Amino acid sequence: MPPVDHLVILLTRAGCHLCADAAAVLQRLRGELGFRYAELDIDQDERLQDEYSDRVPVILLDGKEHGYWRVEEARLRRALTR
Repeated sequence: MPPVDHLVILLTRAGCHLCADAAAVLQRLRGELGFRYAELDIDQDERLQDEYSDRVPVILLDGKEHGYWRVEEARLRRALTR
């Protein structure tokens, strides 16, 4: 496995069931693949709210948008093992 150097950030908001689903998948993958992981509530940051409000959850990989609404697990695995 390559060195652990990826950061996955999940942009969420309270009461979002898709966010909870995405968090569960990402936490499971984190346990397996060992990447760094954080969650940010977009409603705590006006800039994030303006940019991402209609697309949460949003998955950021190393600071770039990787996907939204659902975790594409196979695609994320490929990106994390590069």
